[in-house]
Amino acid sequence: MNAATSQPGAQHSAQRGADQAESGDATGLGRVLEPGVIDTSHGPILYLEDLTVQFDGFRALNKLSLSIDHGELRCVIGPNGAGKTTMMDVITGKTGPRNANVSGRVFLGQSIDLMRMTEPRIAQVGIGRKFQKPTVFEQHEVWENLELAMKADKRWWSSLRARLTGEGHRRIEETLALTGLEDEAYRPAGLLSHGQKQRLEIGMLLMQQPQLLLLDEPVAGMTDEETMQLAGLLNSLRGSCSMMVVEHDMEFVAALAGPSGKVSVLAEGSLLAEGTLDAVKRDERVIESYLGR
Repeated sequence: MNAATSQPGAQHSAQRGADQAESGDATGLGRVLEPGVIDTSHGPILYLEDLTVQFDGFRALNKLSLSIDHGELRCVIGPNGAGKTTMMDVITGKTGPRNANVSGRVFLGQSIDLMRMTEPRIAQVGIGRKFQKPTVFEQHEVWENLELAMKADKRWWSSLRARLTGEGHRRIEETLALTGLEDEAYRPAGLLSHGQKQRLEIGMLLMQQPQLLLLDEPVAGMTDEETMQLAGLLNSLRGSCSMMVVEHDMEFVAALAGPSGKVSVLAEGSLLAEGTLDAVKRDERVIESYLGR
């Protein structure tokens, strides 16, 4: 994909916008943006171009290019070692130029250059990530987990003085209903089932109001019933945030992608195929490298 056509303005303009986003300036690419809103006026909320990552000579990603549209739920599939987790590591700042041989471009919206930002700053600008294993505060009640996760000033003095507002109560109640955890609200999170913990962690991410949600194999270890419950939850989030879901469970992918959703297939660190699930399942390259016959 040509950078000149996929990103407006010259390279220096895009870089200037990234610098302004990093510093908190609401101005980007010559026009005023609403503070706190990612510029998706040209469609994509996430844009990767020629992304290459090397570890001791091994290429985990090899000139990977793809984009996710604003509001889209994109499923990403591929064999183990295809680079899926490394891709998420770069997007969230866990892996970057500071700790690996990384080249290429990764933009959030039109002007936020994620390659220039730290991991905490990337989380602040609106990207939430869920790893395969759920991470919750097991000794705390479900309600308390959601309250602790709420987007707020986390400095120690502010935390000591913080009081949950009526709006905070409403958001927690809505998230409990959305995740199907109303009946578990005052139960210690450590007593939840695996599937319930996964939904709680997604609820905790939603309390931070992400613009882009990344989920890495979220149904690993789940029963069939739990898998479909999670598919229902993610489908209900369509339109409220953009999502990238990395997964091996093809029934779960089918439940998310439907007949027309786009699926990206990675292999050996590159984009192998992209299209509807039916189309990629018929692709000979995908059959050979991943699905088998």
